[in-house]
Amino acid sequence: MTNNRLVLTTASSREEARKIARALVERRLAACVNLVPQLESVYRWQGTIEEAQEWLLIIKTTSSAFDRVRDTIKELHSYELPECISLAIDGGSPAYLKWLEESVE
Repeated sequence: MTNNRLVLTTASSREEARKIARALVERRLAACVNLVPQLESVYRWQGTIEEAQEWLLIIKTTSSAFDRVRDTIKELHSYELPECISLAIDGGSPAYLKWLEESVE
């Protein structure tokens, strides 16, 4: 087990996804953020089944930075309740994981 985490969130547009990604990297809260375009989400919101085109953000960070990542997503996001899920990284390339940790404050 490492200190490293993947955090997932979605955004309503490319512009919003890029704004969040850039802020996370600029603030040294993430080493890298991948933007995955044009996924379709089906979800229940306030008793109604909704469908939306969204962008997926895959955020590489550390467990110690997670609270600040979550707060930044909430600060910059247009959604009332943005997704923010943290997954532990159990292993990986030692050199990559070292770079990830060194890139996040």
